[in-house]
Amino acid sequence: MSTKRDYYEILGVNQNASEAEIKKAYRKLAIQFHPDKNPGDKQAEAQFKELSEAYAVLSDPQKRATYDQFGHAGMEGGGFSGGGFDFGGTPFEDLFGDIFGDVFGGGRRSRSRGQRGDDLRFNLGIKFEEAAFGAEKKVQVPRMEQCESCGGTGAEEGTSPVTCPTCNGMGQVRFQQGFFSLTRPCPDCQGQGQIIENPCRPCRGTGRTQMTRTLSIKIPAGVESGTRLKLAGEGELGLRGGPPGDLYVVIDVEPHPIFEREGVDVLCEVPIAFVQAALGAEIEVPTLDGKVDLKIPAGTQSNKVFKLSGKGIPALQGYGRGDQLVVIRVEVPTKMTARQKELLEEFAQECGDEVNPENQGFFDKVKELFG
Repeated sequence: MSTKRDYYEILGVNQNASEAEIKKAYRKLAIQFHPDKNPGDKQAEAQFKELSEAYAVLSDPQKRATYDQFGHAGMEGGGFSGGGFDFGGTPFEDLFGDIFGDVFGGGRRSRSRGQRGDDLRFNLGIKFEEAAFGAEKKVQVPRMEQCESCGGTGAEEGTSPVTCPTCNGMGQVRFQQGFFSLTRPCPDCQGQGQIIENPCRPCRGTGRTQMTRTLSIKIPAGVESGTRLKLAGEGELGLRGGPPGDLYVVIDVEPHPIFEREGVDVLCEVPIAFVQAALGAEIEVPTLDGKVDLKIPAGTQSNKVFKLSGKGIPALQGYGRGDQLVVIRVEVPTKMTARQKELLEEFAQECGDEVNPENQGFFDKVKELFG
């Protein structure tokens, strides 16, 4: 009778466990008992070997079916006979790399791939009208670009990078740890597979230099403060041939001396004389499109709001425009001539105790509260 433990028991899963559950259980336990985390611990090394053997079987649908039907006896001759550890002909580093990726530096890798360039942020201040109707702005963005001297190779003009003699251009070196054959990035070329013997002076071998580039940015109509515009590929140049990053333009709209914004609507306060409010008048009102005439009915009260349809902000990435809301502020004169005071006093006498019907409710409530 086999003295080996049940594979499902080793991984702590039941026989109906899915492939994902098996993989998750193995990853958790393998990290716990990996020799790198337990140097010199023979028991942990043995447990890790047992875990990996169980996973090699249960992660393979065909081997798992055979194991479910025949148990350990079905594995004899299939790569585990005599306590062997070759996973049925599958190289361990393939299995190890599939599970851990770069966790322990395992798996098959050639030289390091290019690194994507950094994203950049540019704060752009624009006027209220530019935010409303859109604009095109020229900006100067400092960023890392390809070195003109070496063309991005990092090597002095007239020379080229050479193949790393330590890793023979593979970018990684293999070493033995216990019963494992593992790989690490080459310490001499840092995973590049090449060595620059004569670095370019202007870029110091990096292949990139700081430059300032003038870019044209289209501001869509309807933007507001905080809007981010993405310019793909306009960030910093990547390393080792990697793609460039992106440029994010963050909009900051300058305050307007007359208009305020609420969503797609525009607010505008307009002062009028109390005589115009009492008798009615026709006044000119500023809008984003120019001045328009607005009729003020007789008896208009302060804070009365008039709507000018379609005179607001265009909807960003939408259709139509908002409205302009005109808020009336009735101004009371602070300096009057003697004749003006006399006329107002006559007006007050004519009015007697009468009050504006619109305000009658307020005074009724005052009388109820204070007698």
